[in-house]
Amino acid sequence: MPPDAPRNTPPPTPLPHAQPDAQPDTQPGALPATIATALEEDIVFGRLHPRERLLEEELATRFGATRHAIRQALAELERMGLVERIPNRGAQVKAYTLAEVEQLYALRALLEREAARQMPLPLPEADLATLRTHQERHDEAVRRHDARAAFRANLAFHRALFDRCGNLFLAETIEHLALRAHAIRFAAVTDPAALAQARDEHHAMLAALASGDREALLRLCEAHLVPSRRAYLRAQAAFLA
Repeated sequence: MPPDAPRNTPPPTPLPHAQPDAQPDTQPGALPATIATALEEDIVFGRLHPRERLLEEELATRFGATRHAIRQALAELERMGLVERIPNRGAQVKAYTLAEVEQLYALRALLEREAARQMPLPLPEADLATLRTHQERHDEAVRRHDARAAFRANLAFHRALFDRCGNLFLAETIEHLALRAHAIRFAAVTDPAALAQARDEHHAMLAALASGDREALLRLCEAHLVPSRRAYLRAQAAFLA
């Protein structure tokens, strides 16, 4: 696997200018993937809340889609860990217990630190250039206070970062767990201070990657997970107790 193109990561593409309360446009007869993306962002930005029911009839009306397309979209969200199906109730937004949040983030920290250990340091300049391009988009989104663009740019940065570990299965597992954490992110992704902190930590990671400072990179990867976990637990303490 060439170091400059792990997992065939596509080059960054322009991100839309949209505020977090603006849902992606959907056309009549929307495809399941379009519906799933719209609902994913509703969950990430807190427009849909933990344990909120997702009624097929209402969603079909909203998206101008068939019930079959809605079911396919919900199945994809269930695969991502954002939706769960409850007997006799149907689909609802996944709600995590306090213990589940701690377990999920402990596993993410463990795997992301291991990926950081496996990265070749200093990182080759071609790989650094790819990461810097993603981060430029994140910087711009944070500057514009565009939470939706910052969210997408953040995902792209981390996907490209952990692809550099050279272990396809480890990188894919990290990405899958990051998707599961979408339902936990909502308390932090729209907070300007949290977005600015994430931006600064990304730049510190880039500096560690360029200089070959593995210990700093390990610390940053673990610390980077803390704000969203704390914000969710703080916001949902009464709800989850």
